[in-house]
Amino acid sequence: MLERINLKNVLVIDIETVPQYASYFELPEPWKELWKKKMQRELKEGLSPEGLYQRAGIFAEFGKIICICAGYFYDNGDGLSFKVKAFYGDDEKKILAEFCETLNKSFSTDEHMLCGHNSREFDFPYIARRCLVNGVEIPHLLNNSGKKPWEVQLLDTMDMWKFGDYKSFTSLNLLAEVFGIESPKNDIDGSVVWSTYWIEKDLERIKNYCMKDVVTVAQLLLKFKGLELLKEENISFTN
Repeated sequence: MLERINLKNVLVIDIETVPQYASYFELPEPWKELWKKKMQRELKEGLSPEGLYQRAGIFAEFGKIICICAGYFYDNGDGLSFKVKAFYGDDEKKILAEFCETLNKSFSTDEHMLCGHNSREFDFPYIARRCLVNGVEIPHLLNNSGKKPWEVQLLDTMDMWKFGDYKSFTSLNLLAEVFGIESPKNDIDGSVVWSTYWIEKDLERIKNYCMKDVVTVAQLLLKFKGLELLKEENISFTN
């Protein structure tokens, strides 16, 4: 399948999410109870709902998107290049609206594809769910209701690496090391996005981290296709 994919039709994406509130204690009362029920299994192990709340960002019901980064391949006349654009801020609805507008304008045909790492499990459904919550129309490529499996234009580099093995999760950082790709985790990683956003208030740092993840997924996709990695001078970034 990969050999038939035109990289210029692929948009590589990654998202960063955080809990909707800075702490469990700021949750409205009904949401505190809902969070306790969501975490019921972990609470039985002696953990507290407030201690578990930092995980809320991974659940679309309790979290929000603060950054979407998207990168595309193009030919600059001197070989393959890659440009990454960031949609980020505190206003989730604005982020989603701007990203979806771009997607519908430039990546909306059946030839186009989205790609990410563990994106079928996380990024793609998370964006679609938060679009629904915010009243933003779900883009064509993410609106898979009623589509047959072969009509879904979504790529996942983790699925590609599994080769049909569904037993384990393989991190992007690990695969970057395996293939000799510069690690995207040389500053922060997903475990500290919550504190970087809610405590340090450093959204720029999160945006830069998200952009690096997109570049790493793009490089991994090239490796899977048996192609050379992008040179640093052929990678650019824009907000």
